[in-house]
Amino acid sequence: MKLSLLYKSLILAAWTQSLVHSDNGTDTQETDSNESDSHQTDKHRISSGLMQCGEYSNEVMPNGQCRLMATLPQLEEQRCPDMFRCTDEVSYWLHENEERKQQMQDLKETISELQEELRNHRHRIKVLELQNEEKNGQNSSLEQRFHALEQIYEEANTLLHIHGSLIYDMQTQIRNLTMSVERVRRNPGCMINIVRTSPLLNAQETLHPEVQHIRNCPIDCASLYYNGVHRSGIFTVVPSLGSTPVEVYCDMETDGGGWTMFQRRQDGKVNFNRKWTEYRDGFGDLNGEFWLGNDHIHDISSQGDYCLRVNLEDWNGKHKHALYQSFRIENEENQYRLHVSGFSGTVEDSFSWYHDKQSFSTPDTGNICAEISHGGWWYHQCFFANLNGVYYKGGRYSAKGKNLLGPDGIVWYTWKDSDYYSLKKVSMMIRPRTFKPRPSP
Repeated sequence: MKLSLLYKSLILAAWTQSLVHSDNGTDTQETDSNESDSHQTDKHRISSGLMQCGEYSNEVMPNGQCRLMATLPQLEEQRCPDMFRCTDEVSYWLHENEERKQQMQDLKETISELQEELRNHRHRIKVLELQNEEKNGQNSSLEQRFHALEQIYEEANTLLHIHGSLIYDMQTQIRNLTMSVERVRRNPGCMINIVRTSPLLNAQETLHPEVQHIRNCPIDCASLYYNGVHRSGIFTVVPSLGSTPVEVYCDMETDGGGWTMFQRRQDGKVNFNRKWTEYRDGFGDLNGEFWLGNDHIHDISSQGDYCLRVNLEDWNGKHKHALYQSFRIENEENQYRLHVSGFSGTVEDSFSWYHDKQSFSTPDTGNICAEISHGGWWYHQCFFANLNGVYYKGGRYSAKGKNLLGPDGIVWYTWKDSDYYSLKKVSMMIRPRTFKPRPSP
């Protein structure tokens, strides 16, 4: 409404200006007379026919132009009559006004669209914020679950270690049980009850603990043979003079069987250049090369009258043996002194006549013969027989070639009448002198 009033005011001002210019000739004198009052404002009323169209006032400007101000009533149904005709300038401004109105309408529509788009953007931002909050919540939940899984993993590791320890203990127990079962299988009907030392025993009993041997315990391979074991292999025996069971290899085939083997050489896989304690306790593999141990040899050979058999084989495949009707060795306090006699066999004697009554020596005891021979034996300046020497493949060896101080092979001098021939296989085993093999059924 304000814009329409402005347009009408402009039209009215233009009309008034045209009237002033049209009457300029007749009213020159009147105008000149009133130049001093150029800033005076005159107010006029339009005729009564125009009263309903409002009021106006005019003012003459210093530059001679007329300034017209009119107020028109707001009439919706009634329209004032045209007071002047439109000039080109008024037509131009009316046209511009229509364009501005259209531009303003376009701007309103654009603003509405932008506002709608802004609302959409705000909605999308809100949705994204909610999604972000939800993701943050999920991330927090994932972190909590990750920490929970870490705790479960640590607990599982702890349980795994515990289970591993339990499995290891069970495996150890199974191995022990297996060994026990194997021992029982090897020694049917044998029960061993060893009374061990105790703080309640007096000093004398502590030094000499009792060892009780329940019936049917084998004391050597011959007793196993009498209990029905007629196959060769590894078995457990309990010597009557010993305090603990010991595993031995039993030869149940040679010359009727019943032999307890205490030494064997066959491939050179075991080093026999050992210390005193090793020869005392034993070393090697009962299925291969081994030395049973001087303590065990003493315990077995001292519980009765035993004979000794020595089996020999050279690198040409020849087999010979030496048999001695009496054999035993003393205890460690007496350096396992040898007692051997009563020779017979398929080879000449190189052992009893020269080594009988000799003490056992090893390289670490200071015996020069043991140091030269690189083994443990009953040396005597230095030997005619040494079955614990160095294993030389092929048999023959040279002192010059090896820079040796003397012969150190597996020697039985009378086989080749030489100290520089090393045998391929040898074994030493004992059994009771009174042993008699049972006839096969």
